[in-house]
Amino acid sequence: MAFRQWLVDRWREASRRAGFVEVDGPELEPLELYTEKSGPQIAEQLYWLQDKSGRKLALRPEFTPTLARMIAARQASLPEPIRWFNISRCFRYERAQKGRLREFFQWNVDLVGVEGEIADAECISVAIDGLRSVGLTPQDVQVRINDRRLLHDLVKTYLDVSEDAVPRVFALLDKRDKVPPEALSQMVADAGLEPQHRERLERLLTWQSLGEIEQVVSFRTPGEQAGLAALRRLFGFLDAYGIADWCKFDIGIVRGLAYYTGPVWEVHDLKGEFRAIFGGGRYDRLLAELGAKPMPACGFGCGDVILGLLLEERGLRPQAERPAEYFVASADGENWADVLRVVRLLRDRNLSTQFDLKGGNLSRQMKKAADAGARYVLIVGKDLAQAGRLTVRNMQSGVQREVSLEGLADLGK
Repeated sequence: MAFRQWLVDRWREASRRAGFVEVDGPELEPLELYTEKSGPQIAEQLYWLQDKSGRKLALRPEFTPTLARMIAARQASLPEPIRWFNISRCFRYERAQKGRLREFFQWNVDLVGVEGEIADAECISVAIDGLRSVGLTPQDVQVRINDRRLLHDLVKTYLDVSEDAVPRVFALLDKRDKVPPEALSQMVADAGLEPQHRERLERLLTWQSLGEIEQVVSFRTPGEQAGLAALRRLFGFLDAYGIADWCKFDIGIVRGLAYYTGPVWEVHDLKGEFRAIFGGGRYDRLLAELGAKPMPACGFGCGDVILGLLLEERGLRPQAERPAEYFVASADGENWADVLRVVRLLRDRNLSTQFDLKGGNLSRQMKKAADAGARYVLIVGKDLAQAGRLTVRNMQSGVQREVSLEGLADLGK
């Protein structure tokens, strides 16, 4: 819980620094909100139930459909662009494994109402600000960026496959680092790829830059032209943001969700020890598919599980905060009135303060203070009533000194 709160605080700060507004929605949503977007098979990956009135409801696996539904309900009254973020509990019915749990927390940032790639760059900049705020650097992680339109037409023209085969190739690309080799081989067979298709797919995945692709492909199709132009503009904006060293073009990034329509991206650790940490992209058709007026939109979602594992591996996961900075101990047994007077003064100054509610001798109380990780112990004895003074012990150095009640305001300075 201490780590989660630390992480949530940094997510929230990064979002607010960019002027995004926090929102939330229900954890239970109509099941059709997800099946209409992703097909009936998605229900197998969700926790869902039927309530007493016969409605089929699902525990939300992500926030983007909820966000789209909320915008659709009040679209006419919302000022554009809509800059929302959300930090919420999500659920997915799948096999629990390292880096992937059935229950997790996710940070979502979405920007709705802006067509240009400046919106995609803004979302990526917020994500990088969040990464930077937890101690990560471009030497730890990389934002890998592609465009679905470019990849769609390259798969069709360069691989020379039918339109029906494109989604299956996308699934292969999305799963290539996530499933065992034998499972990937089966997916290749199920996709109906011939040896020449596989050879070209392997060659396509070796392309490292847009310039390298231009040496092989003429960029004749609308998707190729739009994707290329969008990526060039996007990388220009990222350079202006000062974050180009965090970012790289990667033709293999596809994102598994079908609603992405343009630029897509994922954050990967450079050591390759973890699957994609998180990602996002543009989803311009989602609002219209939910019955709302079409609006351009982009955003991302970042879970706490893989990011937590990465921070632990890099030695960046913080220690839990102390339960109390200050501990008030009684030197004279049960002089509760004096102890509570000091406790009240400290808490009124918003200082985290404990005392031993069971009383006992001073050595026992000192042990309680050490267990609580207190930085200072304030020992209250007869001098408090007689002269308004008490003893303060620095638990790290062991140094003790006397202070007045008025001097409590200077503690820790």
